[in-house]
Amino acid sequence: MKNIWAIVPVKPLNRSKSRLSTVLNIKQREVLSREMLERTLGILKQVEKISDILIVSRDTAALKQIRQFGVQTLQESGAPELNDSLTRATQVVGSWNASAVLIVASDIPLLETRDIEGVIGLAEYSPAVVIATDRHRDGTNVMLVSPPGLIPYRYGPGSLYCHVEEARAAGIEPVYFNSPTIELDVDTPEDLKLYRRMLAEREINEPAWFGNT
Repeated sequence: MKNIWAIVPVKPLNRSKSRLSTVLNIKQREVLSREMLERTLGILKQVEKISDILIVSRDTAALKQIRQFGVQTLQESGAPELNDSLTRATQVVGSWNASAVLIVASDIPLLETRDIEGVIGLAEYSPAVVIATDRHRDGTNVMLVSPPGLIPYRYGPGSLYCHVEEARAAGIEPVYFNSPTIELDVDTPEDLKLYRRMLAEREINEPAWFGNT
């Protein structure tokens, strides 16, 4: 499969991860969000089968910083709504002759190149929908859709089941990719504890900003 575009939606960094407010202050949450985003972009840039990356956000400052990574950006307008933003981004890359879109959450701190390569590898032929869920088997952390616009986006609570439903309605049986590193997104204090435990298991030093959390 050629001309795969990765699309990464990004919430305003200075207001992100509010559910972590009991364990991280606002600066720590902003740094956490930025570091996860930058790591995600670094991983995606290493995947040869990804033609380019489009970041969609209403955070003007974040978009300005992100451009240093050599990626494309799209400014959100109007009331923030993830599914509408992703639909617009998909239409944009579709106009650039994308054959597939890979929607990647920006908050997967242990994402690896082999995760992304594994998802892409399961979509040898089009049409196709490949989904990598979270550890709760509820959300959609990564999803490949070919051709772009094949199914409507239904991110939100229970998005895994909603996307499966949409794929089947389009006549496609979705394929699932499972990996402990792609399943961990950091939204809650429990997620953060698991992230720290997985860092220790991999003998990776914790970021200095963790402090005494």
